[in-house]
Order: sequence, then structure tokens, then C-alpha cells
Amino acid sequence: MTAPEAGRGIGNGESAAEITTTFVGLPRDSFRILHVSTGNVCRSPITERLTRHFVRERLGILGGGLIVESAGTWGHEGAPMEAHAETVLADFGADASGFTGRELLDEHVIRADLVLTATRDHRAQVISMGHSAGLRTFTLKEFTRLVKAIDPTTLPPLEEGVVVRARALVRAAAALRGWLLAPNAEADEVYDPYGAPLTFFRSIGDEIHQALDPVVTALTGVPART
Repeated sequence: MTAPEAGRGIGNGESAAEITTTFVGLPRDSFRILHVSTGNVCRSPITERLTRHFVRERLGILGGGLIVESAGTWGHEGAPMEAHAETVLADFGADASGFTGRELLDEHVIRADLVLTATRDHRAQVISMGHSAGLRTFTLKEFTRLVKAIDPTTLPPLEEGVVVRARALVRAAAALRGWLLAPNAEADEVYDPYGAPLTFFRSIGDEIHQALDPVVTALTGVPART
């Protein structure tokens, strides 16, 4: 891997400037986060782009080998993001440009270090694809619940790199999974806003934001700005 590649954080529609940005001092390998929903035009694009946005807010850059992308179990290959999803991202100041939908493929699961799904059904579909995905696949809200139970002082400091810290976070979350169960069957679901009015899209955007905030804080070691 070349020096420019070592610091890149790429995914659907990443700009050339971002792809060639080096995050000095961090490892030259990568950690790939894959967000999964059904059509890859509403929930997973929102989650993908908000993840990138919140990481940049904390670190000033999306890099250090952190790659954030998305796909859909019934993905609308090549489709644009839903207009209401773009509006939700704009509400948060996140970039929605250049996105195209993708159908979830085996290669996406094979390459992913962490798969975060919108629902339990999506999680089951990813795990059913094999590729030893079980220990690295969670619903978004499930992963949030587990991450909030992890003592951040037990994670490697950011000075060791986002990749090292992220891998340790996934291992710690997987170890807690059998101990911290959801309070009810719906607690780990992010419902599909496809075809719904903007108000519902915005409520889903707020849910995703609340779920992502502790995850990004744990990944970066930097809390959200108040």
C-alpha cells in the first residue's frame, strides 16, 4: 500500500482529494465499516455519510485507514440516494454528493471489518452469507448498546491509530454480546422510511445520529463537540 493510500478514508463518492490525504503517524492498513440496509437508498446511505461526517468533526479528517461504505440486501444498484435522505444529511451538515446504491455482495462482507445493519433481519442475512461474519456483524443499535458498556480506558489510545483502536472495539463488543441483551425485540431496529414523508425521515435520521454518536466517540476517543 502506498503512503497516500495508507491515510485514505473512502467509500461511495469519495473525492480524489480525500482519497490521497495521508493521516500522518497512523498505521498503513485499513479498517472497513460496512453499513447495510435493504435498498441502499435511505438508511444505510444516511448512516454511511453521517459516520464519515462525525469522524471528520472529531479528527478533522476521515483517514488513518478508516473506510466507510454501504450496500443493500436488495440494493438498487446504481440508484441515487432518496431525496429525503439527502435532506436529512443536509440537516446535519453532512455531504450527500456522489452517492450510488449498491447490492450487497460476498466481496463486501469478506472485506468488512465491521458490519452494522439497520435491522436484525439484515444482520441475519449478512451472517448467512458466511465468511466468518458473525463476530463482526451487529445491528447499529446493538453495537451502540455494547459500545456504551465498554470502558474506553481499556481501548488502545488514538496515538496507536484508528485501525488498532477500531479492531479492539469490535473484539470487546463481540465479547459482550451474550451478556447485554436487548430490552425488547424492537430495540435494535431502525425502521425503513422509504416512501414516508420527510418528518419520518428526520426522525430516523435522529435515531441514527443518537446511535452513531457513542460509536464514533469510542472509535476516535474524542467526544462530540457541544
